[in-house]
Amino acid sequence: MHFEVKAPYKPTGDQPEAIRDLVEGIQRGEKAQTVLGVTGSGKTFTIANVIAEVRKPTLVISHNKTLAAQLYGEFKQFFPQNAVEYFVSYYDYYQPEAYIPATGVYIEKDIAVNEQIKQMRLSTISTLVSGRRDVVVVASVSCIYGLLDPSDLKKSVLWYRIGDSIKQKDFLLSLVNSEYSHYNKVFGRGNFRSQKDTVDVFLPYEDYAYRFKFSGDEIATIHRIKPATSKELEPLHEAVIFPANLFITSKETLERVIAQVQVDLAARVEYYTAAERYEEAKRIKMRTEMDIEMMREVGYCSGIENYSRYFDGRAAGERPFCLLDYFPKDYLLVIDESHVTLPQLRGGGGDRARKMHLVDHGFRLPAALDNRPLDFAEFESLVNQIVFVSATPAAYELQQSEGVVVEQIIRPTGLLDPEIALRPTKYQIDDLLKEISACRAKQQRVLVVTLTKYMAEELTKYLQQAEINCCYIHSDVKTLERVAILRDLRQGKFEVLVGVNLLREGLDLPEVALVVIFDADKSGFLRNATSLIQTIGRAARNIQGRVIMYADNVTPAMQQAIDETRRRRATQVAYNNKHGIVPKPLTAREQIPLQQQEESVGQIRRYVADRRPRFQAVAAPEVVYKTAANADLYQKIYKRMKKAAKTLNFVEAARLRDELAALGSKKPAKKH
Repeated sequence: MHFEVKAPYKPTGDQPEAIRDLVEGIQRGEKAQTVLGVTGSGKTFTIANVIAEVRKPTLVISHNKTLAAQLYGEFKQFFPQNAVEYFVSYYDYYQPEAYIPATGVYIEKDIAVNEQIKQMRLSTISTLVSGRRDVVVVASVSCIYGLLDPSDLKKSVLWYRIGDSIKQKDFLLSLVNSEYSHYNKVFGRGNFRSQKDTVDVFLPYEDYAYRFKFSGDEIATIHRIKPATSKELEPLHEAVIFPANLFITSKETLERVIAQVQVDLAARVEYYTAAERYEEAKRIKMRTEMDIEMMREVGYCSGIENYSRYFDGRAAGERPFCLLDYFPKDYLLVIDESHVTLPQLRGGGGDRARKMHLVDHGFRLPAALDNRPLDFAEFESLVNQIVFVSATPAAYELQQSEGVVVEQIIRPTGLLDPEIALRPTKYQIDDLLKEISACRAKQQRVLVVTLTKYMAEELTKYLQQAEINCCYIHSDVKTLERVAILRDLRQGKFEVLVGVNLLREGLDLPEVALVVIFDADKSGFLRNATSLIQTIGRAARNIQGRVIMYADNVTPAMQQAIDETRRRRATQVAYNNKHGIVPKPLTAREQIPLQQQEESVGQIRRYVADRRPRFQAVAAPEVVYKTAANADLYQKIYKRMKKAAKTLNFVEAARLRDELAALGSKKPAKKH
C-alpha cells in the first residue's frame, strides 16, 4: 500500500520548493539533506509530502516524548490509511542499578513501566516485522537502545490460516510459549480464553482480538472480534500473532545462554580469587547463580537485560540490535529538531562508568557492559538517507549536507516571527502579572520559561496564589501527563504554563500569544542563541504573538537571537507584501496526539488539581524572582542538596546540584 497524504490544504509558500528539492535529493541518492524551517512553516507537512512521494518506510526521531507525541498525532492525521507508530521509552520512572565505591552503597534498580506505551512499542515492532512499507515510526532516542535480534523475533511469529491442521491443545501451547496467558476474570491484552472449539486471543498491541474456531484438528474459521463484547467484526483468511513479550526466547536458547553464563562466571570467580578479592568473588557467584536459577524456573530474572549479549549471540563489544535493525535497508531517517536530538544520540553511552563500578565490584559479569545503546559511529553506520530538520541547524548537519540547506521561512498563513521586547528584571513579577491579566482578557495563553525546575514549581505556586489558573511542566512530569497538560492549555482549562526546557522545541500551540523568558541574560545552554531562537518561536503561531525577555544586559546570544528573528520577520513581511497576503490566525485544530490513551478527562483534571496548593499560604513565598542568582534561593537549594546527600538520596541531590549549576552562582558564604 502506498502513502497517501490527507489534508484540507495544499503545499503553499516555500513548501512546494522545499518538497521538490528534498524529493529530488533523495532520488539522486543524496546521503544527507538539511531543512532550515522556522516554527509554524509546516515542516511536518513538508516531510509528510516527501515521504508520500519517495515511498520509503520512515523513522522520525525526536528529542523528547512530548514533541514525539505531537508529531505522532500530526502524522496520524496526514496518513490515516497508513501505519503510523509511536516508539518511546516505556519507563515513567527509572532508577538504574548502581554501586558507589566511596560510600559502599548499592542501589537496586527501580522502575515504573507505562503499560500503554509498552503496547505501542509492541505495535511498532509487529508492524515492521510484518513487512509493511507504508510505515512511519515516530521515536525518541530510545530507538538506539537494545532490542531482540529481529531474525529471532521473526521465528517467534505465529502464522495461522483457515484449513491449517493443528490440534487445539497444541495451538494453546504455542500461545503459552509466546508469553500469552490464560485470562483470569478479565479478558485483557496478552490473554487468551478457550471454550469448547473456540479460542480467543487478545493481542497486546491492538484494540481487537482474534477468534479461532476449530473443526476437529483443523482451523475452520478466523474472525476479528471486539474484546469487550465478543462481537465478531469481520472474517479473515489468516492471522498473524506476534509474541506478547519482546524478549521471548526458546528453551534451547535459554540452556545455551545459561551454559555460557556459567563459563564466564567461573572465569570471573577465578579472576577475583587470584587477586585475593574474596568478597567480590563470593558476591558475583551468589548473584549470578541466583539469576541462573530464576532463568531456569521462570525463563527470566531481574536484570535479564545484562545478559542480552548471550541471548543475541554477540561477541564482547559488538553493538546491540536496536529499532533501526527492524527497518529495510532503503529506509528514510528524519531527525527532528536536529540541533538537540543529535547531541542526545551522541550521548547514548554515558552510563558506562556506572556499569564499570558494578562490574569491578562483583555485582555484574563483564557482559553487562554490552547492554548499552549504540555509540554515534554505530548509529551513523545504520543510516541510509537522512533529512535533518531544524530552525537552527548546527555545524554537523551543515557539514553532512555539504553546506546546502532547504530554507522554509514563509508560513502558509502569512504569520510573522514575533516582536521582541526587552525589560529589566526589577519588578519583573509585577510586570508579568499585568501582562497575564491583559492576555486573559483576550482569552490568550501565556508560556513562562524559567531557568530551573524549582523556579518553575515555585512560580506556579505564586501565580496560583494570585488566583491565576496555571500549571507547570518539566522532565519529572510523566509522558502522557505532559500531553494532557498541553491539551488542557489549548482548551483553555488554564491560561498560563510555566516550564524549563520542554517549552522550547516544536510544540504546536497556536493559542499562545505571549512567551516570557526569565533570566534571558544568564549564560548556559538554556540561554544560548539556539535555545532563545527556539523559545521565541513558540509565539510565532499566533497573529498577536510577542516575546518579553527579562534581562539586565544584552548578551551576544540574545543579540544573535534578536537579529535572526528580525531577519526572518523582514523576509516574511516582504513575501506577504509581494503576494498580497494578509496574516490570518490559525484555526485551533484540536490535536489529541495519543488517541489510544485510556486516561479519562476526570483523571487528567485530578492530576492538574493535585499540582495546586492544598492550602492558602498566610504570607507570600520566600523566593524572590527578581534574579535567578538570588542568594536566598541559592542557600535554600544548597541546604536541600546537602540534606539529600546525607540521607543517601543521591538522585535528588544530583538534581539539586544541576539546579545550582544552572543558577550560575558561587557557593554561599558560611554564616557566623
